[in-house]
Amino acid sequence: MSDRSLTSIDRLAMAQSLLATRDAGATLDVTLTDEYDLSLDLAYDVQREVTLLRLARGERIVGWKLGYTSIAMRVQMGVEAPNMGPLTDAMLLSEPASDGVAELPGSALQPRVEPEIAMRLAAPLEPGCTPAEVLAACEGAYACLEVVDSLWTGYRFRLEDNTADGSSAGWVVLGGALPLADLPTERVTLLVNGFEVAAASGAAAGGDPAIGVAWVAGETVRRYGRRLEAGDVVISGGLTAAHALTPGGTIEARFGSGIRVSVSRPA
Repeated sequence: MSDRSLTSIDRLAMAQSLLATRDAGATLDVTLTDEYDLSLDLAYDVQREVTLLRLARGERIVGWKLGYTSIAMRVQMGVEAPNMGPLTDAMLLSEPASDGVAELPGSALQPRVEPEIAMRLAAPLEPGCTPAEVLAACEGAYACLEVVDSLWTGYRFRLEDNTADGSSAGWVVLGGALPLADLPTERVTLLVNGFEVAAASGAAAGGDPAIGVAWVAGETVRRYGRRLEAGDVVISGGLTAAHALTPGGTIEARFGSGIRVSVSRPA
């Protein structure tokens, strides 16, 4: 193709192709950036089209996810900056303050799991808000596991590809409440099939999970024309590297405040 710019093709058709590939249980060996000069702005355009297709088939936005807020995740994936994407109700495997135990749907492609801190809002947030204003607007913070599930084979992608794919959003398991005042110091240990594989604190998410939520408050308006609203759940980014969830396996996060959250994959 002589013209590698995505501005020359129908982004809706691309979004339809990405969603159809996921629905078919397949992954893609060739990324968008292998084929096109894909800017981050264009990647968000594709992401938005995918989201509109999800909404058209009955899903609804219930929150937002941050990606690559921790050094561990940026190093693991070779990604240089954070990104974000929407969470829909189809992605939630449990509700906040639940027992935090869930089973992964059989439609998973190549799931990996990372521990996170989720925050649910009790009031809207405007662009330019401060971390202190984020905390004041929060109904609570919750232990969380994110199951990322990239459309790109072997998680081979650049930031732009990952952004178009919704920052690899797959599913979210929400568990018990965490103390809002101590999120940066909240410790977490990640266990795969009962064996400890990583540990970190809430500060791994860009210094403070509230900083990331403040950033998302601006990005949702910039990318989607909508602010963060009361009831929205924002997950603030993986605190450790992500680990594969294999058939028959279980991954659990144990938080310092005594809260546990886990997800299993059927054999």
